[in-house]
Amino acid sequence: MNWYLKVLKQYSDFSGRARRKEYWMFILFNLIFLVCAAILDNLLGLTFGENSPYGFLYLVYALLVFIPGLAVAVRRLHDVGKSGWWYFIALIPIIGGIWLLILFCTEGISGSNEYGPDPKGNFSEINEIGQKEI
Repeated sequence: MNWYLKVLKQYSDFSGRARRKEYWMFILFNLIFLVCAAILDNLLGLTFGENSPYGFLYLVYALLVFIPGLAVAVRRLHDVGKSGWWYFIALIPIIGGIWLLILFCTEGISGSNEYGPDPKGNFSEINEIGQKEI
């Protein structure tokens, strides 16, 4: 959960690098919260129609995490040495999504690259979440 909160604290930070664990933990918790929102929408009768499983809570949550999700995806691409513009490769049908998934699953470049220092180099990073730098 700390990784999810770390992404939310870096709400619109498109610079730097994000390791695989940070990205995939955000995706995991994001999916859990989206499913919960859809279930709540159905239980409370807030869906957008009889045939739609989505409703107001789902929409609000999805809009709130859109920018942080995009930011962590760009930082993840930076970790493998690609520009954030590579995110648009997903617009290519089938092949683009598969290639983007491969990039997200690929281990980051060891050491510093043009986007910043190696995020794996700071082993106490998760313990420093939310602490001010001196």
